[in-house]
Amino acid sequence: MIGAGVGGLAAAALLAKSGHQVTVLEKTSSPGGRARVWEKDGFVFDMGPSWYLMPEIFEHFFEIFGRKVEDFYKLIRLNPSYRIFFPDDVIDISADLEENKTLFGRLEKDGARKLEEYLKQAQIKYEYLLEGLMYKDLAGLRAMFSPKLIAAGWKLSILSNMEKLMSKYFSTERARKILQYSIVFLGGNPKNTPALYSMISHIDFNLGVWYPYGGLGKIVEATQELAVKYGADIRFETEVTRLVVEDKEVTRVITTKGEFEADIVVSNADYPHSEMDLLDREFQTYPKSYWEKKTIAPSAFVLYLGLNKKIESLTHHNVILDYDWVRHFEQIFEEPSWPDEPAYYLCCPSKMDDTVAPPDCENIFVTIPISPGIEDSPEIREAYFDKIIKHMEKVTGTTISDSIIVKRIFSLNDFSQDYNAYKGTAVGLTHTFSQSAFFRPRHRSKRVKNLFYTGQYTHPGIGVPMVLIASEIVANLINKEYGS
Repeated sequence: MIGAGVGGLAAAALLAKSGHQVTVLEKTSSPGGRARVWEKDGFVFDMGPSWYLMPEIFEHFFEIFGRKVEDFYKLIRLNPSYRIFFPDDVIDISADLEENKTLFGRLEKDGARKLEEYLKQAQIKYEYLLEGLMYKDLAGLRAMFSPKLIAAGWKLSILSNMEKLMSKYFSTERARKILQYSIVFLGGNPKNTPALYSMISHIDFNLGVWYPYGGLGKIVEATQELAVKYGADIRFETEVTRLVVEDKEVTRVITTKGEFEADIVVSNADYPHSEMDLLDREFQTYPKSYWEKKTIAPSAFVLYLGLNKKIESLTHHNVILDYDWVRHFEQIFEEPSWPDEPAYYLCCPSKMDDTVAPPDCENIFVTIPISPGIEDSPEIREAYFDKIIKHMEKVTGTTISDSIIVKRIFSLNDFSQDYNAYKGTAVGLTHTFSQSAFFRPRHRSKRVKNLFYTGQYTHPGIGVPMVLIASEIVANLINKEYGS
């Protein structure tokens, strides 16, 4: 197993439980990959994922091991689910659907009914995908042209996009923005994200936004605990540098700490890195030319801030939409540059969790989506840091710069260095039509018989729940062919 991210740990646990002898080789000194945890002076920061959605996916995963979510962490439903800061208003999205209907009724004429209808179609998409497609390996033409999928095409709005779908239901920009912002989590924008991903609104409004007490790092701890329990050997600070292929099979894994013989290899490392850097050209299913044509999801300018005071205007999840986000999307996908007036996300877990910050202090995690592959330097970072802090002060109505006692910036170069991320992307491939479902990179190499892949680049895609599903798909493929 290459990489001890959530996908690697989940696959390791599943395969070890099935009887395979599993060795996990991790480049860094700690587990979690993009979901690592960083601790400093009493502050505990989730370095990547911070939204706990689709709770049934986690329940399903732990049930495979005869366990329950509560065996590993306490789960709390957030209320408000999140807060949105508009230029002239602050709106809370409630855990109570009726309250949200009332809100939409205020935002536009007949808004409550429109929201109800919109969520119904979102639920239909979600339930169909969960039951029919999410847990399936979609490689090959058979999957692509399955009668069931073709028959359901109209239900899934396969050929439409989020912007077109939204315009059918809502007339006001504010209502549309509330429901579209989640597209950022898929690394896309409403113009090129398929309408089937409106299912996220069902996940958000109906299934709820949750938080594992102690942080998202609890998921990493849980998957690692399961992997170790069933015998997986996890080795940190052991970077894989090459895969030796003989007779179309990986026979040896070369690392910074020696060689390992292999019967099966599963890579949870960044997919482009695994293909282009670890394999000789003749064994690459997806060479450099493939990745150059793809729409790469944004990178991010991430701030981990420890404050020596509380900020009353914030809740746990906060979305800052103080500017016109069209320009921000243009500067990510069309005119790559550092956003002049960004939309961004601000997480404040210390509102709910007293274990992530010292008493009377605030733990703040800020993420600004930025274009992958643009210039990153200490000077650019500090200038942008000052810009964002000033805007945060404006939005929150309080001074911040003089209260920072812990500070860390994580951006393009860090994603590249720590995760071997292609162009410094934060999440991989964006979910355009041609990069969703059966169009995503395969779970299995076409050119190397015993090489498999898990993680956010594969089907079903970006996000911790999706990665858990991808690892189950991979484990099932391996067990079917190699036995369990």
